[in-house]
Amino acid sequence: MACDNRLPCPCTYDCPRHGRCCACVAHHRDHEGGIPGCFFSKQGEALYDRSLQALVKDRSRRQDAPLCGQNADTDAK
Repeated sequence: MACDNRLPCPCTYDCPRHGRCCACVAHHRDHEGGIPGCFFSKQGEALYDRSLQALVKDRSRRQDAPLCGQNADTDAK
């Protein structure tokens, strides 16, 4: 499967999968059990809690928060 993103990766953690969302999601699913940082707001990502509960709490604070790979300035409108 090709893993070529068209948008810059919003995650602040630098790793070998940086900028390759499908590889990152698969890694978290298979090895860590957590949610990738790019699913969180900048404030939520900074907490380094990648649990589903933390994601729900973070997203409920900001209803307009973009999903992984979306640009808040252009895609939210």
